[in-house]
Order: sequence, then structure tokens, then C-alpha cells
Amino acid sequence: MPTLTRQVSRGETGWEETGGKPGLLGYLRTGMMPHLWCPGCGHGIIMGAFLRAFDRLGWDQDETIIVSGIGCSSRVTGYLDFDTLHTTHGRALAFATGVKLANPKLNVIVLAGDGDLAAIGGNHLIHAARRNINITTICFNNNIYGMTSGQFSPVSPTGSWATTTPYGSIDRPFDLCELVRAAGGTYVARGTAYHVRSLTGLIEKALKHKGFSFVEALSQCPTYFGRRNQLHNAVDMLLWQKEHAVNVRAATRMDPEDLRDKILIGELYRSEAPEYTEEYARIREQVRQKAREGDLVQ
Repeated sequence: MPTLTRQVSRGETGWEETGGKPGLLGYLRTGMMPHLWCPGCGHGIIMGAFLRAFDRLGWDQDETIIVSGIGCSSRVTGYLDFDTLHTTHGRALAFATGVKLANPKLNVIVLAGDGDLAAIGGNHLIHAARRNINITTICFNNNIYGMTSGQFSPVSPTGSWATTTPYGSIDRPFDLCELVRAAGGTYVARGTAYHVRSLTGLIEKALKHKGFSFVEALSQCPTYFGRRNQLHNAVDMLLWQKEHAVNVRAATRMDPEDLRDKILIGELYRSEAPEYTEEYARIREQVRQKAREGDLVQ
């Protein structure tokens, strides 16, 4: 029995009756290429990890909504052949919450950057985690505002240079994974653009998790962060990720002193809690029942 799948032909994406499964190109709006990311940027690697994770699950593109805000990473919605929302700066999770409440059956995924999620959108991040709404959020963390010429962000390391910190940042950075966990998120993980196979697996687990899931994906920005912080090029930045990332399981066997300048990657936290749209539906049914019985509270 032939099935409808998305297939790429001559640089355009269209529907065609085939018996096969689409490759990763079937998830892309190839007519939007070439992309605007700088050479060496890690965002394409993270997008690829997301698409591989999505493809493994076999989910329907037409039952999936991908939401982004503003920034280098948020341009990803323009390249993905899904129903997508490219929203205002910092408001991706607010829009995504509205979509999920309107139609809880949809797979709702937020792809956004560290400046978008942690600065102007930080309050939305906290409350989406607190509600434990069934949304998967992938944070493309390149430690800087790349699209607007390299200002420092809430996750820029102390002492790092940016256009707005020409003598080094004195701010302490957020640990976004700890922030989301403390706020109530029930799945928290971290990966890097270097450890792409591990990152793909973490994203797949996050997508399958019922509740608010958050994956921080460390990405290299050679144009602004790397150039200003003497990391030279994309290869050096990827090697930095390799040398400084430690899997959380391996970290349990290491001396604390050896972990001083390391970044933990892997599945950092998982728990179960009531999911927000299910709880909302339960309350709504209670109201309907009381209305049928004529016992509504005035």
C-alpha cells in the first residue's frame, strides 16, 4: 500500500506517492537554502541531531508544531518542513504553551537560543518548567548573541569577551539545566555539537518524555564567541567540547578536583509529575459535570 511521504526533487520539497520512508532531506524546506549560519556554526549539527531523533520516532510531521523565537538558532523553523511558528523575541515558550493547550494531541517542540530562552524569555522558561507542560525545548547554547553582533548572554562564562564586555564579563552565568530542574522540569539533559550521537539519543528521550523536557545543546560560534575568546576556529571549539565535557555517569567515578573545569553531559534528571494539559482537561471536565448538575460555583 503506497504511503504519502515528503520527497525532495530538484531542490523543492513536495508530496509524492512512494512506498519508502523519507530521508532527512524530506524534513527540510530545501527551497530556503542556502542557510544563513556562518561557516563552522554548530547549529546545523544540532538541527541534524534533532531530525535524526525525530525520524527514529516515526512521528507525523503534520502532527508536530515547531516553535522558535528570534536569533541565529531560531531561524531553524524556516528550514524545517513542518508547521512552524517563528515568534517574537523570548516568547517561543509562551506561543508553544498556547498551541499545546489549544490542541494537546500535537507534538510541540521549541528550538531556541540561550539569549532567547534565558534572557528576555527566562520567565517563560521558568513557568513552562513549573507547569510541567508536555513541550520539548532544545536550547542551542553558543554562549553569545550571534545574530546581533556578539553581545554577551546570560550563559556567557565569567571573564569571557563580547562586544558588550570588552574587558571580560563579570556576571556569573546561569546553569540552565539546574535552573529548569529547580523550576520543576521533569526531564533535563545536556549534550554538545561534538558528541552528536549522544545528543541525538538525548533529544529522542526528551521527545518521548511526558512533561516538560529540556535539552541544552552546546554549540560553537567561531565568528563571535570563538574569535573574541581566542578559540580561533570551529575545529578548536569542537575539540574544546571534547576535552571539557564529561558524561554524568563517568563523573561519579571522578575526583571533584578533576571536574573543576568540566561540563557534565548526558541525562541529568528525570522524574514523573502530573502533566499540565491533562490536569487542565480534568478540571474542565469537573466544571462541565457541575454545569450538567446545575451546581456551578458563582
